Amino acid sequence: MRYRQLGQTGLDVSVLSFGASSLGSVFRETNEAESIRTVHEAVDLGINLIDVSPYYGLTKAETVLGKAIGQMDRSRFILSTKAGRYGEAEFDFSTERIIRSVDESLKRLQTDYIDILYLHDIEFVPFHEVAEGAFPALDALKQSGKIRYFGVSGLPLSVFEKSLAVKPLDSVLSYCHYALNDTSLLDVVPLLEQHGVGLVNASPLSMGLLSTRPPAAWHPAPADIQQACREAAEHCTRQGTDIAKLAVQFATADERIPTTLVSTANPENIRKNIAWTDEPMDTQLLQEVLDILKPVHNKSWLSGRSEYNERTFV
Repeated sequence: MRYRQLGQTGLDVSVLSFGASSLGSVFRETNEAESIRTVHEAVDLGINLIDVSPYYGLTKAETVLGKAIGQMDRSRFILSTKAGRYGEAEFDFSTERIIRSVDESLKRLQTDYIDILYLHDIEFVPFHEVAEGAFPALDALKQSGKIRYFGVSGLPLSVFEKSLAVKPLDSVLSYCHYALNDTSLLDVVPLLEQHGVGLVNASPLSMGLLSTRPPAAWHPAPADIQQACREAAEHCTRQGTDIAKLAVQFATADERIPTTLVSTANPENIRKNIAWTDEPMDTQLLQEVLDILKPVHNKSWLSGRSEYNERTFV
């Protein structure tokens, strides 16, 4: 496993990190014992960053993860969770709720500190609510020792620009913007580097688009993106490989992207993902896939309020 620096936090993170959303039965009904084994397998094989949220499985993911890490030496991994989003349409970024959220997460996770706390999907509320309520809470939580570092997460890249204009951040978590079909995350890297901010990339499979299986019914991608991704996946299948392998290798190859989250509740899957990062990438197949995806390259979908769906940093 390779490791890279996460901004100016002083943390060295594995290029592949563990997203614990699957432990909350977000994608399929999961077995708790198998989920716990998956977490242990990930850490034993070199993954040292684990990310979760109270939103995943409506606290189930945190609860199951707590049972897994409660059996481990706390110094073996970096733990991040989130606050502010608690349901499909349930958001609360008030100072009091963010502080209480962390206390609740600490109990579920069976630990006494969080390494990194992210404000979860801030684009769904007016930015002034985040700035006036949640940002002061982050300072208070860091001063109390309950969290070591903090940042924000969201789909629109503008959430990072808007936040950094008023608040220094330690790290940000972005998803669906550094994958085979969308590398627009690179547009914001200079801004993050300028501010010394760490970067965590998530959803290298674009929330299931880069697969021969149909995406979930809730997937917000328009039809042309879904179709192109399906064609790319089918092309890989015809070449005797899984597009997931190429996607994971692609996402972890760029030195500008410190770490990429993958989520599974299956020990065999996490072993496979980790092994892929050590294998050479098929550059010819990569170019063929990029050619298929070129018509939809960097196309995305709207998320949250309109004030977040304008990009001004490029």
